[in-house]
Amino acid sequence: MFHDLPGGRSHPHHPQAALARRALRERRQHHPDLTRLQGWKAMQKEGELPEGRWDEERRWALRMGLTGADSIEDKSIPTFARGELPHYAGINTFLKAPYVEDVLEVAHYDATVLGIPFDGGTTYRPGTRFGPQGVRKISALYTPYNYEIGVDLREQMTLCDAGDVFTIPANIEKSFDQISRAVSHVYSSGSLPIMIGGDHSIGFPCVRGIAECTSKKIGIVHFDRHADIQEKDLDERMHTTPWFHSTNLPNVPAKNLVQIGIGGWQVPREAVKVARERETNIITMSDVEKMGIDKTIEMALELAWDGVDMVYMSFDIDSIDCGFVPGTGWPEPGGFLPREALALASGVAAEGICGMELVEVSPPYDTSDITALMGTRVIVDVLGAMVSNGTLGKHKAHIDKPVSIPHGEFEGKRWSNPEPHKI
Repeated sequence: MFHDLPGGRSHPHHPQAALARRALRERRQHHPDLTRLQGWKAMQKEGELPEGRWDEERRWALRMGLTGADSIEDKSIPTFARGELPHYAGINTFLKAPYVEDVLEVAHYDATVLGIPFDGGTTYRPGTRFGPQGVRKISALYTPYNYEIGVDLREQMTLCDAGDVFTIPANIEKSFDQISRAVSHVYSSGSLPIMIGGDHSIGFPCVRGIAECTSKKIGIVHFDRHADIQEKDLDERMHTTPWFHSTNLPNVPAKNLVQIGIGGWQVPREAVKVARERETNIITMSDVEKMGIDKTIEMALELAWDGVDMVYMSFDIDSIDCGFVPGTGWPEPGGFLPREALALASGVAAEGICGMELVEVSPPYDTSDITALMGTRVIVDVLGAMVSNGTLGKHKAHIDKPVSIPHGEFEGKRWSNPEPHKI
């Protein structure tokens, strides 16, 4: 027997059916406890964050850019664009952080971004020399605040951009020497070096720059689809070789190299032989799928930190499925989904790192800046993970052989008259 409902519908008149309908109504009226949701917790956490640096930024912008026109109601808006706002204007540094023209000043900052515009180690598609520009440009889209983890980088750490390393386009070894020198300077200052490449050949000089400033041992966590551990490629130390030469350094043990995401049809057998001989650690995409993100992080940390004092992170953007990051030199299907990549990088960084590189972003092959945007997101998530876990600056305790690099002599201001114009 059926009862008629509006619209010509009907439902059976049966005790069991009535009970089911009542249970459905009760379920619809019931909502989960909002205080258990991350969204509610993050909303509360925002209220606990300081705001002093944001106030400082607005005062600085008015001093450097003049106060705004009389018609502007928001009196924090200057005449000339300075700092974070507006996102579409200004001269970009990474995340609109202060540009440190005098590199001796990097010691005043918790972390320093270095661009490494070098693609002389590329063996297929060039263009990563424009990677630092591409990442900096799209990073203007972001603010320093992340709602989900309740972190404001501007308020909870200090960050600067020291510009680019002067690389030599036609000379790999001279560029490597320049890169190591730059990284060792930043690391010796106590600031955490964050390198934006550039192709993956820079991995070796970056690690070398840190390793020469300490007697302590360094492990490496490397996200990639490629093993990059053969000795040479095309008779040179190319972007397929950084970990062979890095693990030749006396304080960078091969057994503490952990490579995550390796697989597909672009891993040369020469690299596999070296990995086997040196007993490094490879976790494939299939392994990640089977173990899950949390277990992968746990295993990577256990292997990388075993018997060492600090860990370096290398993130190749092509570790992510090429459908999401088309702007790279060696695109490969079957890599990480963006959420997986961010979770893995954050999980590893939460323990603290001594430096990181983001490599293989190639803007000439990019679409709507999405590859550069993903690279930006990896960096800020890594910084956010360290801030929220209190591990930023952990590397400072191990700087026991700091380098000292001479600088040139110059007084005054470049491209300026000795006295201001008089009107």
